[in-house]
Amino acid sequence: MVFKNNFDRIERLPPYVFAEVNSMKAKERSLGEDIIDFGMGNPDTPTPQHIVDKLCETIQDSKSHRYSVSRGIIGLRRAQSNYYKRRFNVDVDPETEIVVTLGSKEGLANLASAITSNGDHVVVPNPSYPIHPYGFIIAGATVQSIDSKPDELFIKNLYNILSTPNNKVKVLVLNYPNNPSTEMASLDFYREIVDICKKFGVYILSDIAYAEIYFEDNVPPSILEVPTAKDIAVEFSSLSKTYSMPGWRVGFAVGNKKLIEALTKIKSYLDYGAFTPVQVAAIAALNGPQDCVEDIRSIYLKRRNILVEGFTRIGWKMDHPKSTMFVWAPLPKKFLNMGSLEFSKLLLKNGKVAVAPGIGFGINGEGFVRIGLVENENRIRQAIKNVKLFFDKTESNS
Repeated sequence: MVFKNNFDRIERLPPYVFAEVNSMKAKERSLGEDIIDFGMGNPDTPTPQHIVDKLCETIQDSKSHRYSVSRGIIGLRRAQSNYYKRRFNVDVDPETEIVVTLGSKEGLANLASAITSNGDHVVVPNPSYPIHPYGFIIAGATVQSIDSKPDELFIKNLYNILSTPNNKVKVLVLNYPNNPSTEMASLDFYREIVDICKKFGVYILSDIAYAEIYFEDNVPPSILEVPTAKDIAVEFSSLSKTYSMPGWRVGFAVGNKKLIEALTKIKSYLDYGAFTPVQVAAIAALNGPQDCVEDIRSIYLKRRNILVEGFTRIGWKMDHPKSTMFVWAPLPKKFLNMGSLEFSKLLLKNGKVAVAPGIGFGINGEGFVRIGLVENENRIRQAIKNVKLFFDKTESNS
């Protein structure tokens, strides 16, 4: 028997860059090495207790063990609607403009599958979180890159792409605060982007998973604050970082009715929604006391300051990010020529510190590594000591 082993969509995906670092990390740990892991954006703080308590309470009711609703229970959609009104002063209809997703990643990938046709092009910032381009590549689209910095050059480049005769761009993907670069967009930037995309008939998918992880007065806006944005835009968000609920897999798509209808339809074929007690607990998160959000934000702020100031002090210069749970750090000068993947492997082997190589987020990510603020303050201080020893040893051997 001869099998047809040409899996075209899988073959369109490149080798997973992070797999090399993850494999090395597992090997080092199997040898008993203590690896300080800044590689994955996996929150380490516990989910606030009142949210956990609501889950435990709800799960005692056997009726909650049955199939749920693929687009999310109405109480959770109303809670998200209230959040948008409270946080952004934006009105969204919980019946027609909100879908509950299994995290923002699933929602974006399924919407890409729902709306992509053969020959479609999608514009995605570079560097970017991998699901942003590859969700569409898996769906069969062609991805065009644009530098991710949200400035006038971005707007000019986007206009040039969309004004090209016979352009096939259907969707623009945005992600601010950006993972991995931590860049933030202004409301004025969003206004210009909405005007351009409306002019050329292009949908916008905006990912604001880090909208509540910000520092000082750098409060991220929503694209839906632009009055006409709902004509063309859907925004994805998640409870993962805001309430330290990464494993709970609760996210949302909010905005344009046509796109929400498409996502609702495809999800009805693919899943029955998140476990009902998880959704009820998510309501408690959104509607309950919000001091826990400030507490989580404060933890990341303290970690950011210790990490950036500590690494800068030992000669690895990096800027304080205004938002997200990451630091986007340029490679130290003496390691620039080896590239981000080889530097990450060397740092893991000799410094016992794991980071994410920038090349894994796109070609424009080369020359950087992403450092997650996902280890406690003592572990961060230990990482600084480890890296200093690594730098000193490298200096003495050169």
